[in-house]
Amino acid sequence: MENVIVHSLLTEFDINLFRAGKHIRLYEKLGSHCISLNEVEGTYFAVWAPSAKEVFVIGNFNHFTNSHKLNVRWDGSGIWEGFIPNIGHGEIYKYRIVNNNNSVTEKADPFARYCEHPPHTASIIWEAKYTWEDQNWMKIREEHNSLDKPFSVYEVHAASWKRHIENNQFLTYKEMALEMVNYVSEMGFTHVEFMPIMEYPYDPSWGYQLVGYFAPTSRFGAPEDFKFLINAFHQKGIGVILDWVPSHFPDDAHGLGNFDGSNLYEHPDIRKGYHPDWKSLIFNYERPEVCSFLLSNAIFWLDQFHADGLRVDAVASMLYLDYSRKDGEWEPNQFGGRENLAVIDFLKELNTSVYREYPDVQTIAEESTSFPMVSRPTFLGGLGFGMKWMMGWMHDTLEYYKKESIYRKYHHNEISFSLTYAFTENFMLPLSHDEVVYGKKSIMGRMPGDHWQRRANLRLLFGNMFTHPGAKLMFMGAEFGQESEWDFQNSLDWHLLDNPDYKGIQTWVKALNNLYKTEKALFELQFNASGFQWISYDDVENSVLAFVRKGKNSKDDLFVLCNMTPVVLNDYRVGLPHEGPWQEILCSDALEFGGSGVVNTNEVLADKLSFHNQMHSAEFTLAPLAISIYSLKKL
Repeated sequence: MENVIVHSLLTEFDINLFRAGKHIRLYEKLGSHCISLNEVEGTYFAVWAPSAKEVFVIGNFNHFTNSHKLNVRWDGSGIWEGFIPNIGHGEIYKYRIVNNNNSVTEKADPFARYCEHPPHTASIIWEAKYTWEDQNWMKIREEHNSLDKPFSVYEVHAASWKRHIENNQFLTYKEMALEMVNYVSEMGFTHVEFMPIMEYPYDPSWGYQLVGYFAPTSRFGAPEDFKFLINAFHQKGIGVILDWVPSHFPDDAHGLGNFDGSNLYEHPDIRKGYHPDWKSLIFNYERPEVCSFLLSNAIFWLDQFHADGLRVDAVASMLYLDYSRKDGEWEPNQFGGRENLAVIDFLKELNTSVYREYPDVQTIAEESTSFPMVSRPTFLGGLGFGMKWMMGWMHDTLEYYKKESIYRKYHHNEISFSLTYAFTENFMLPLSHDEVVYGKKSIMGRMPGDHWQRRANLRLLFGNMFTHPGAKLMFMGAEFGQESEWDFQNSLDWHLLDNPDYKGIQTWVKALNNLYKTEKALFELQFNASGFQWISYDDVENSVLAFVRKGKNSKDDLFVLCNMTPVVLNDYRVGLPHEGPWQEILCSDALEFGGSGVVNTNEVLADKLSFHNQMHSAEFTLAPLAISIYSLKKL
């Protein structure tokens, strides 16, 4: 047996933090690290496997034999470690773990920075250096990520955004750095969000069944190539949000499940440790060392990859003990409730740690229930997220828009109801990948009517979204009216942009992003009730909405009119918050967007006629299936 030199990067302080569930940079100590020891180059390995009887490092360098056995630490932490000389960057390896029953498993390194391309499953020692060139962005990103600034997110599945026509192969990270970065910039989005980019073995999981938590997937290139992509976004002034999955993980043989012959990462009670919907394992949030693993993983992507935020997946499934479980399949907490108290503590610790270390980023919760104070600070009793997805708005809006316009008057409250709770959280309005799969159709595919009406409805929906309080998220393809459902195995239908009908939709989304970024009324108070005022929400017969979006200065106010039917409404009187003059600055029915051209080119001066409980009012022409946005003319 080769000599594995006794060596450690772990201090007593590290071990204490690890055991307390408070260590946030374990990736600096566990995993594989190329170091020099006594002037000999080699690699230090450290892995947590407390139920192991023996742990070996195996790879090409030792012909996958048990010749390099790690040493277990004396302190009872369950960490095995050691220095192996003369191996380094680029070597593949696994841990061969013998448990107390003498059964043997071969596992990938939970802290590996790089992995073999699936279906191969080995870890790779990776110490490549990368020189960041995003210093200017990092200095000012707090301004870009602030809650009182525009936050318009383009959600991307990297494997299917665009593919090579000739062979249907993925774009590489470096190819994305050219094509995707330029596209997102031209469209005017402020942020891009990647569906899970961490290593995953199974393509149909879309990345939500992770094995390599600390490794960007090798499908598109090396880790430094992904850094190159993020760097390119930052140089264009675009923030990067990563989809993060601390809720569950697959039971693949080389993964975290039954890691050392015991339920190490997963909860041993199947009622808490197995997810019936996704047939996957659930982390044991009651085990402090597991919390340290997850906290460190969140910090890793912010630290090593300069991520500007984390969108935390499936928070509702974590919070509730009875999530997707029948009676008898779950056990109440110590107070008789359904909340997972360990998860609540973990999420509070997560957000406290993230904002302490990186106050200029955002954490965003995908949480679909009415759990209180998800996006409120922990010191006020909240979970501490920066934002929360507004699933109620998404559901009600899509249900409303799929109805033929003749029936909309019977469902008028569905399109206005979201404002009754819009300011209870810092909401992000999501039209995400989840809404364009499993037979739901694309967003365009839901729109009723003939071809013209479908496009008009889509523009109107997007206009509602961008003038509704809150941050925005749009899944790729929706921005130009993708007709078919999302297919993770193929590119978006970019050829549609050769047709002016779809080009018009894309131009409309560009215009909305530009409006969102330039009109203070749309972002300064987007999470504050003082930033919104209804003028009229009860004109059921005409299916019309009228409201005001407010900035900190009343001169920045915007007046918005929405006509949810294909009937042009002439001489439509509406109350106004200010005398004017008002000027139409954007209308979804403009010819350049594919509309019919019913726009208001003349200024509107309000009459001193009280209407809709306002001191002033005026008559407008309402374009069919359109949204019109007016600002006070700057005199």
